[in-house]
Amino acid sequence: MEPLFGVVLALIVAAASPADDSCTCATNKWAVCAQDGPGNCICRLAGSDHPVDCSTLTSKCLLMKAEMMPLKEKRLWRPPQGVLDSDGIYNPDCEDSGAFKARQCNQSSTCWCVNSAGVRRTEKGGGSLNCSELVRTRWIYIELKHKRRSNTFHVPDMTKALTQLFESRYKLHPKYIAAIKYDPPLIQIRLHQNRKPSWDVDIADVAYYFEKDVNNDSVFHSNSKLAVSVNGDTLAIDKLWIYYVDEKPPEFCMRQLAAGISAVVTVVLLTAGVGIAVLLILRWLRTRTYKKFECKEMREMKATSSELP
Repeated sequence: MEPLFGVVLALIVAAASPADDSCTCATNKWAVCAQDGPGNCICRLAGSDHPVDCSTLTSKCLLMKAEMMPLKEKRLWRPPQGVLDSDGIYNPDCEDSGAFKARQCNQSSTCWCVNSAGVRRTEKGGGSLNCSELVRTRWIYIELKHKRRSNTFHVPDMTKALTQLFESRYKLHPKYIAAIKYDPPLIQIRLHQNRKPSWDVDIADVAYYFEKDVNNDSVFHSNSKLAVSVNGDTLAIDKLWIYYVDEKPPEFCMRQLAAGISAVVTVVLLTAGVGIAVLLILRWLRTRTYKKFECKEMREMKATSSELP
């Protein structure tokens, strides 16, 4: 009887293990997942308890919020080799949909307005700052620089490889890839999305996932290192820049421009002042030398006249 019980127990454990392993979120390593009935896996974001749709990308706002949670609160779900890169990261306020709220504030009641990518688009102000709307980011320019190599890639091969990467890994429809430019060793990927249908991913989320991949801090549960192959050759990315272009111009006030103009005017005035001072000193020295010469000449003339009979 005991051997039979052991066999049954082993079968139960073997059957349960795959189910537990399969209850993970492939697109978000910070999601906490649990079985809610047979074959039903429910995942929520660590710290915020926000439900996560693991069939698509998680919004950038919710990802940033998860990153800002203390490490001890997500130690069970984040790989030990994961490094928190807080450069440019803040703890955002998110809508229930996962979108950024138009106004963001920090702990010291300093507030600013952001675009749909969570990037600041106004000067920082106080708690009374009003952000009337969340301005959409329509264009995202992703600029890459690959490491030096003996020969360059062919443009069609580069375009094909990056298009397939963004479609397969980040679920971005190719219609949102406006252009891919290649001027060795620089690559520019232009993403364009006027409006985001509910069934498509947001280009801001795609850019953030890609940025995390390039920085070896992947958001995907597998935490697999990004590998890009162009016609069989590895594309080793060296540097990355991302630029956001909104449907409306940013609303930075003239203080920055005024400060720049003030600095230029100050430099010009200082330069002019130093120049005038140098001219005055040179004129003074020249006058002094002339007066010394004139006095010496007069003394010599007096001495000469006194010697005459």
